[in-house]
Amino acid sequence: MVLGSGRSTWIRKGMDLVPGAKVLGLYRFLPLFFLMGAALEFSMINWDVKGQVNFYRTFKRRRAEEVAAAITKAAHPEIESESQDRN
Repeated sequence: MVLGSGRSTWIRKGMDLVPGAKVLGLYRFLPLFFLMGAALEFSMINWDVKGQVNFYRTFKRRRAEEVAAAITKAAHPEIESESQDRN
């Protein structure tokens, strides 16, 4: 008896419940994984746990800092050269 054979049989039975095996093969699971990825992305953007920072707020803050740094560097190039002189 092969170890884990009981596990693989119930996985195989579960996979066989999804229609389209003859036509699409393993590709029949793509819509399922697409929806799971969309749900994950939605939760990362909209899910707030007790007011803590979520993924989208962190991304927006970091992007705003990058844009502000680029604008400051373009408007005041002497600031960049002064910081390089100190090092």
